[in-house]
Amino acid sequence: MKKSLINSLAAILVLSATTAMAQQKMMDGMKDVPMGKPAAGQTVHMAKGKVTKIDAATSVVTLAHEPVKSLNWPAMTMGFKVKDKMMLDKLTVGKTVDFEFAQADKGYVISNVK
Repeated sequence: MKKSLINSLAAILVLSATTAMAQQKMMDGMKDVPMGKPAAGQTVHMAKGKVTKIDAATSVVTLAHEPVKSLNWPAMTMGFKVKDKMMLDKLTVGKTVDFEFAQADKGYVISNVK
């Protein structure tokens, strides 16, 4: 029984580490993507996420968001540019928000936060 429990815990740790590494790899691939303004006619996507970081100097908010079905994205943590710096006033680290975003010419931009 003890050996079975230890094997199960080891499997959980390996799976957790693998998931964390995959999410980090995905974010590393996006770190050099410059952000821009949403292009006219772009599809607006909706998601829910928890604010993990706010960078007022660059107008970027980092969100740990739930899966985005319209983009077939899994849950992950990533940075989004905000369309209007005034949106940052609605955000605090730890707050869970519903947000709308669109692909811009060079990244993803949040257009609305609720």
